[in-house]
Amino acid sequence: MKRAPAGSVVGLCSASATMSAMGMAFLGYWGVHEPTPWVARDIVVVCLAFLSFLALGTTIWVATTPVPEGAVERIAPARLTFASGLVLMWVGIIVAIAR
Repeated sequence: MKRAPAGSVVGLCSASATMSAMGMAFLGYWGVHEPTPWVARDIVVVCLAFLSFLALGTTIWVATTPVPEGAVERIAPARLTFASGLVLMWVGIIVAIAR
């Protein structure tokens, strides 16, 4: 059975945590906490950000789930959830800065 390269789990987990931190920093800088009334675009951005946090958090859970000896590793699904979280985050950022 083909094994994932050494460090794949650590790499995915650290990349996921880093992207989550960058997303939190973006939301703080963007002004989600400002007292101005929200418009539909603001709600879309926040929903995309929260969905990306969900996907990035799921990446860590999927990557670190124990698997029986000789079973297929869960790196491929973890990569997919990471990519999904990354895309959701960037779409949210683009929606936020597009006028």
